This record gives sequence, C-alpha cells and structure tokens, in this order.
Amino acid sequence: MQWADFLANEAAIHGLSPEQTAAFVERLKTENSGKSEAKLASELNIGAAAFKKRMTEVYDKFAQSYPELATSESRGKLEKLRACLRAKYNGGQDAHPTIKEIYENIPPAVPFEKFVGREAELEELHQQLQTSRQVAIVAVAGMGGVGKTELATQYAKQHLQKYQGGVCWLSAQGIDVGIQILRFAQLKFKLIAPDDWELADRLRYCWQNWQQGEVLLVFDDVTDYKTQVQPYLPPESPQFKVLLTTRLGFDRTLPQLSLGVLKPLAAMKLLKSLVDRERLKSEPWVARKICKFLGYLPLALELVRRYLDTMPDLSLEKLLKRLEKKRLEYEAIAKANPLMRYQYGVAEAFALSWEQLDENAQGVGCWLSLYALADIPLYVEAIEDDDEQELWKKAIAELRKLHLIQWQSKGIYQLHPLIRQFFQMKLDELSNADEVKTAFAAQMVEVAQTISQQPNREDILNLTLAIPHIAEVATYLSQYLSDEDLIRPFTGLGWFYQGQGLYQQAEPWLQQCVKIAENRLGLEHFDIATSLNNLAELYRYTGRYTEAEPLYLQALELSKYLLGDNHPIVATSLNNLAELYRYTGRYTEAEPLYLQALELRQRLLGDNHLDVANSLSNLALLYKSTGRYSEAELFLQQALELKKDLLGDNHLDIAINLNNLAGLYCFTGRYNEAEPLFQQALELRKRLLEDDHPDVANSLNNLAVLYCSTGCHSKAELLHLQALELWKRLLGDNHPDVATSLNNLAGLYCSTGRFSEGKPLFEQALAICERTLGVGHPDTIMVRGSYARFLRKAYR
Repeated sequence: MQWADFLANEAAIHGLSPEQTAAFVERLKTENSGKSEAKLASELNIGAAAFKKRMTEVYDKFAQSYPELATSESRGKLEKLRACLRAKYNGGQDAHPTIKEIYENIPPAVPFEKFVGREAELEELHQQLQTSRQVAIVAVAGMGGVGKTELATQYAKQHLQKYQGGVCWLSAQGIDVGIQILRFAQLKFKLIAPDDWELADRLRYCWQNWQQGEVLLVFDDVTDYKTQVQPYLPPESPQFKVLLTTRLGFDRTLPQLSLGVLKPLAAMKLLKSLVDRERLKSEPWVARKICKFLGYLPLALELVRRYLDTMPDLSLEKLLKRLEKKRLEYEAIAKANPLMRYQYGVAEAFALSWEQLDENAQGVGCWLSLYALADIPLYVEAIEDDDEQELWKKAIAELRKLHLIQWQSKGIYQLHPLIRQFFQMKLDELSNADEVKTAFAAQMVEVAQTISQQPNREDILNLTLAIPHIAEVATYLSQYLSDEDLIRPFTGLGWFYQGQGLYQQAEPWLQQCVKIAENRLGLEHFDIATSLNNLAELYRYTGRYTEAEPLYLQALELSKYLLGDNHPIVATSLNNLAELYRYTGRYTEAEPLYLQALELRQRLLGDNHLDVANSLSNLALLYKSTGRYSEAELFLQQALELKKDLLGDNHLDIAINLNNLAGLYCFTGRYNEAEPLFQQALELRKRLLEDDHPDVANSLNNLAVLYCSTGCHSKAELLHLQALELWKRLLGDNHPDVATSLNNLAGLYCSTGRFSEGKPLFEQALAICERTLGVGHPDTIMVRGSYARFLRKAYR
C-alpha cells in the first residue's frame, strides 16, 4: 500500500469528513513536510483559517487512538501524528509507538499561529538545511529587530520531531560555547567527559557518544564565527546540522538565508495578529502608515502592540503622531549619542514604551542593561526585604508587559540587544549612573567570591549562569571595582575554568588579573603576590614548569617583603614552590622548602591544623619518590591521624590518604598491610560518592593490582572486570582510564598464561591510548611496552 492510500484509509477508519480528509492527506504527504499551512491552504483553494480548523478537528479525532496528541502544541501534534502513522505504516496495523523524548533547550517562542509573515522564509530555511550542513540566518545590512532568533526558534520547535538526536541551543554571547555543549550533553544524556581532558577532547568525546538521530545545533547571535563557532563544530557527519543567527555577513561559502524587514502585506498581517482586529478595521490606512513608519520591523511592531495594549482608548492616528514626535527627538539625540544609532522605528517604539514605565521599572531596566547579553538570573524571591521584593516583581511585570524583557524560564530573563542598548543610553543620562555601575560591580564580586579554587560539579552548574555577567564586569566595568575587590572577578573566573580542567579558558583571566592589579595597585601590593601565585599554579597544573617557577619565586619574595618571614601565606608560597620542584624531580631543592613550610605552619598555626597535615602528606610523597620509605610512612600516618581528628572519618581526603599509604605499602611489598587500607578507601568512596563514580573504579583497580601481585588471580580478575565495566559506563569506551583497565586485565591474563584472552585487550588499550593521547604520550609508551613484553613471552 502506498503512503497516500494508507492515509486515505486511516481517514476513513477515523471517520473524517471529505473536507477533513483532503486537509489531512495534503498535510501528511511526504513531499509537503516542509511546507507551511498557508501554502497548503492556497493549494487547496481555501483560507488558512479554514485549513487550520480542519486540522484541529483531525487531531481531535486521532487523539482517541493516540492520547499524546491531546497534550501537544499545534506543530507538535503534526509531528507526533506523523510519527505514529509512520510506525503503523511500517510495522502493521497494531503498531502503536511510544513517542521518544527529544532533548532540547529551545527558548520560548510566540505561539505558532501568531508567527506570521515569515512562512516563505521558514520553508526556505528548511530546504537549505536539508541540502547543507550549515546555514546562517543573516540580517540584511546588519539590521537588528528583524526576527532572526524568532525564526530560528520557530524552525526548531516546528521541526523538533525531525531531530531525534536533540536540539541544542547555544548563545554565542553567553558562557563559552564549548562549555554550553558540555552542559547540554551532561544534563540531557549524562555524558561526563573527564576533567583532566582539554575542552577539544571533551567535545570530541561528546560528539562520539551523542544520542542517535539527527541533531540541530543553533548558534544564536554570532558576532565572530572563527572564535564563537568554528572551534566547537561537530565532525563532518549527516547526523549534525548547524544553524546560525547573526547580524553580520559571513563568507559566502556558508549558505545564508538573508532576512530583511517584512514585506508591507506581511507587516500588516503581523499587526493584525497582534492588535485587536476591530481597532485596525476602523483605521486601516493609518495602520498601513504605522507599519511603514516602523520600517516593517517585527520588533518595532511587537513593541507598539504592547504599547497599545496598555492604552485601549488610544486611536491609531494619535499613536502615529506620537511616533512622529519621537522621531524628531530621536534624530537630535542620535547626533550626540552613538548608542542610539539603530533603525528608525525601533528607537521611537522604545521611547514610547519607556514613557509608560514608572520610575522603579525604569531603574530596573537600566540595572538589567549592565548584565551581559546572556540569560539573566533574577530570583526575586531571594530578596529578604518584602517591600523591595514587591517592587522588583512589579517592575519585572511592567517590563514583560511591554515586551522590554523576555521570560526564558522560572527566574531567568533576557534582553534583546537593541533594548539593552537603549537602556544603557538611558542609564548614562542619569546623574547617579556611576553609583549604579559601582553597585552592580560589587554585586558580581559577591558572586565571584563564592567560587572556590576547586569547585565541584554542583557548584559549577549553579555558577554557570553568573559567569558571563562576572566576565562583563571584568571586561567593561573594572574601573568601578574597589581596590579591595579588584582581582576578585578575574580570580573567580580563572578558578571556575581551572577547576574543570579548562586551562586554556582559565589562563587569560589569570593573566589579566596580574596586569590589572599591577596597573592599578603598583608592584608592591599583596594582591600582586596572590595573582602571581594563582597564575603559577595554573602553569604547574598544565606542566609549564619553566613559566611557573619565576612566578612562584616572585610571589614568595613579595609575600616575605610585605608580610615578613613569619606568616602562614609565606608558608603556602614555600609549599607551592616545593611542589613544583617535586613535580620536576628536583628533590634536593624541594625538601628544605617543604621543611620550612612545615615548621612555619606548626609554629604559627599549631600542630592540629589542616595545612600541617597537607605539609606532612607532601613531604611523604617526596620521601617515597627518593626511596626514604620509613620517613614517608611516618608522615603519611601522622597526616592520616591528623586529618581524621580534623575532618572525621567520613571525608574524601581520608580516602586519598588511605590510598596513598596503601600505595606505599604495596610498592614496598607489604601487601597484608596495604589490603585493608585499600578496602577502607574503597568503602569510604562508595559511601561518599555512591557506587557509580570514577574514584570507586580507581579503588577497585588498586585492589585488583594488589591481588594480582599476591597471586590471588581470581579475586584480581573479578575486581578488574568490575573496574573496567564501571569506567566504560561512566567514561565511555574511548577513555585513557579504560585503556589502563584493559592493560591491567591483559597483564593478569598474560601472567596466568591466558594469552589468547590477553592479546585483544592489549590491542584495544594501545589503540585507545594512541587515539586519545597520541603515540608519544607516557601512558601510550607504557602500554606499548607492556604489549611488547607480552608478545615476547607469548611467542618465544
């Protein structure tokens, strides 16, 4: 049976009338999937309203067989009905599919039936995306307010069922786009790339493990393709489609949909959908003049509609006169204020809306203009003062009513770039503008101060919305930061990225921190030492030891100069420099610094302090590296006891210390003493992190290696298999930890003569290392060496 015949048969089964059947069959034909309802209505020689009415009746009748249609929006009903009928057509009369959840983060959009005047552009966009991997919606002549984002939003919502792999919406003006992709993959698909990978490697991991089905990536409000889009594109694959919106023209090699103002008839159609029909009928010629005056811009038409809603008795003729008066004022202002240089129509509509706001709402609008062009968190319920909370709620309601602020989700809002620009201009006209900017900068400092040097995943998710706004202060409002708070935004941003292993994103902020502190505070200020130390720590983490050392030395020298030799911060500087020397094998230089730091901490902080415990642990690791095992054991035991006293028995630091002490015992052949410590560390990690965590897999692996060393091969094999399964489930098949686990399990099989089972595991481990780490990485070399030894043993 052909698809068209199947549709006709379904129409008969569900009792559709001839008129309903004609609309239903035409709408569901394969060749019509990208066409708008208006286009199909014209082909049936009926009006769009009549076509829509018939399809609504169709959905109601089919909802008796497919209840999920009753809870969908209009376009969602179509896609769900199509999916259900396709499944029945392909699988037999009794097939009734469960609609698969499609993950998306598309921003709110106007109702489909009110999105008018862009039907042709929607259809053209769909056709372009079917034939091209990337398409850009580009504003003609760089115009704002033409509806680029709304067109992309409508497309994504109306074609959601096509993108079974999800729709990932990315704000080019928000936090780093790569991190937005990681967040989407983590929240929607539970894909968590390891923190010790570079951002590019984590993105590659996400693309490789993305949910099956076509995927739409939307990069909204792009201003620089090479920095905001190009580094984050998925691999060449028919699975991924990319849609961009921009006010700027791109290289013509990128397919583009040029979006200008609406055609006059389309503008009138939009105005009719927005404004009371009777109001327009009484003054049709004036309505056309208003559309022309507003430059046929969708944003201006929407603003005027909201203005008319607040003044139901205002005639269109009086509205036009007010707009004309505002144009004369605007032309005078635009000559003096470059912020006001945008399209005629928008400026006048803004000005009318502004006059409708009370002083409180105007002030809130000005305040909001200081945020970055990204999602703005406004949790007014958190304001403790009831009166102030009420004022904020009232202001937000007024701004929303006039379309001057856009609701995204609960407590989250956005400003249109042109509206933000207008509010900034109004803010600069205020006598207390500097006070407002100073207060805003101070508020962002408070948020930045909550960012710890090692944020956990929950911290990172909670802070993500604030990061673009902290960056806005650091980039554009640093002159409004007090000397005391100057380095806080830069340090917070650096730690936010560094704590996730995103060192390339962290480095510019920590470098700027040093420069801005030196320029403002001079070379002899404590914040300079702090900034130097933070940058040095970043370089140490990334193996850039020659760059880290002079910064550590400068920080140490400056700390001593400003604080004297006897200060806990000086001890921290000594410890950090010693850590660098230990990492680079300069043990003779590291030891005296560690000892100085330990002595200073004990004298200044007392013996019962966490910093003292950390000094003992660091010295122990140094002594283990230099073969001084008895001293290493003593310090590890002291550090463990001290941390238990200070932190209690249930703390992850205890698990780390237990693991380090067990590792020392294992290294020196004291397996009986190592085993219970490894088991305690495993139990503690399971209790604190739950069973599904990479650190749990690490503990399982350590115990397995111990059992392998003691000849308990059956125990070792079981734990190796558990560790391997856990790492694969958490990290995917292509992760270096999985390669380590495969290598260890292969070694076990080799030692027990099970060569046929070991060989493919060695080969898998080596392939993963070469693919993810490169052929010259130490871990790759180690696995290659293990494989070579296996081959010699197996085939001698």
